[in-house]
Amino acid sequence: MRYKDYNNTKIINTRRKENKSGGCILIRYIIRRFIKNYHNVNDENVRESYGVLSGVLGISCNLLLFLIKLLAGLYINSIAVISDAFNNFSDFGSSLITILGAKFSNRPPDRGHPHGHGRYEYIASLVVSFMIIMVGLQMIRSSFNKIINPENVYLNTFSIIILLVSILIKLWMFYYNKYISTVINSSVNKAAAYDSFSDAIATGAVVIATISGRYVSFPVDGLIGLAISLLIIYTGFKTAKESINLLLGSSPDPELIDKINALVLKGKNIKGTHDLIIHDYGPGKIIASIHAEVSDNVNIVDIHSEIDNIEKEIKKELGVNIVIHMDPVE
Repeated sequence: MRYKDYNNTKIINTRRKENKSGGCILIRYIIRRFIKNYHNVNDENVRESYGVLSGVLGISCNLLLFLIKLLAGLYINSIAVISDAFNNFSDFGSSLITILGAKFSNRPPDRGHPHGHGRYEYIASLVVSFMIIMVGLQMIRSSFNKIINPENVYLNTFSIIILLVSILIKLWMFYYNKYISTVINSSVNKAAAYDSFSDAIATGAVVIATISGRYVSFPVDGLIGLAISLLIIYTGFKTAKESINLLLGSSPDPELIDKINALVLKGKNIKGTHDLIIHDYGPGKIIASIHAEVSDNVNIVDIHSEIDNIEKEIKKELGVNIVIHMDPVE
């Protein structure tokens, strides 16, 4: 979570969209059922519970999809379906990493890590991306073998139904991960959401491949398997890039910058601000500093008290620990 009122606004907007479109009642029911004080997303333990819940749901769904797709792929002799199955198995590992990331990132500060362990979540995202890339590379080799040595794909109504059901499950996984990433501002859940969406597209391509393979002579199954593999690798690289940017230190949210400046300038003796610096040590663990220009004829005790109150208000409203340096001006 970046800061309190911004996240609350996102939650309200999300619920409005759900009410307008009918929404996903299931994920909201699950959250209410298994997360105590689920509204208090500023609490680190509640945020951890969201991460663990999403990981458990991901493990359950991906393990189920892996098993049914693997059996279907072996039955109809389709490398595209088998590739898609192992893609889901990599997502099973990703969900496990999501749980570990949520647990580790919530560890309290210690002597070696005075700002907490929030960046464990970004490391977890990076590990997930590497797992996705490795699976994609393995599937490329299998797809090339299928192109060079094509085999018949045995299509039946049951296998098509399995693939269509898996698409619906993946779309629901995209929705609930996107919902949770919006509520708690989680990079891991955001990556998982778009990974699920790409999986749904990939499975749709598998359906097209298995159907069209009955009417054409060239190895559609192997080509679609290759396309899915490349999509998996692209998803992995995209996730890795976002995680690395967060670990290296990306530019702060412009809306957060505006809100900090606005709260500081609300002080009656504050004439201006400059040199705002923001450090992101993980979701909900943001530290900042700013220079506030104050009149040089104001009582130092009074202005110091006012600065203290502004720092407390920023912490309360935005969840940012900030240090304000006073710059006297004429």
